[in-house]
Amino acid sequence: MAQTSLFLKTIKASLKDKGLTYVDVAKQLDLSEASVKRIFSEENISLQRLDQICQMVNMELCDLAQLAQQEQHQIQELSEEQEAEFVKQPKLLLMAYMLLNDVSFDCIRKFYAIDEHEGIQLLAHLDRIKFIDLLPGNRVKLLTSRNFRWRQYGAIEKLFNQHIRKEFFQSNFSKKDESMQFASAMVSRTTLQKMELKIEKLITEFNQLALQDAGLPFEERIGCSFVGAIRPWEFSLFSQYRR
Repeated sequence: MAQTSLFLKTIKASLKDKGLTYVDVAKQLDLSEASVKRIFSEENISLQRLDQICQMVNMELCDLAQLAQQEQHQIQELSEEQEAEFVKQPKLLLMAYMLLNDVSFDCIRKFYAIDEHEGIQLLAHLDRIKFIDLLPGNRVKLLTSRNFRWRQYGAIEKLFNQHIRKEFFQSNFSKKDESMQFASAMVSRTTLQKMELKIEKLITEFNQLALQDAGLPFEERIGCSFVGAIRPWEFSLFSQYRR
């Protein structure tokens, strides 16, 4: 991958981590949002402007170069075949999920029905697919990128659509620590796009807070899920009368 492309990809991920958008970059560079989008799409930027963007995330150019080098060797998503293996082996998916949340191997064994031999086999599997680097003493180093995601339309997403989503929404969201809000209105496409950005920012903030909580003891953390969604939609009771 060309250095410019790698740098822009890395700085874009850093901006996303901070909840910053092209609009924010445009203000920093005194350019239009369209010009900023063109810079990223055409991958044509001066060192001066790149340095200005780095300042937005409290980073020097040398820090960006180092981070880009690290990101280059980290995985951002698994192959379809690898995701399929996670679906076939629920404990492998559980192990990966826990490690992504900075839960130690010993803690996983303490709270889940995974004995040491089975656990080591699962770690070895994750090591083989370069999801982790298995270290002495069953310690692990994650090899996933900061913006690691499951594949769009991949095996994990299919699992969510077929089972997890249905199970998640079985609740009436009336218990403690549960909440669901619903709103519906006629809006412009501009408003729709703005809401998409706000949802993206909210999910980024959720992930940042999760990272902050990663250092807490396992007993003080609660597994939870957050769903942010918006789409053009009309109730079927109404749409059936459309011409």
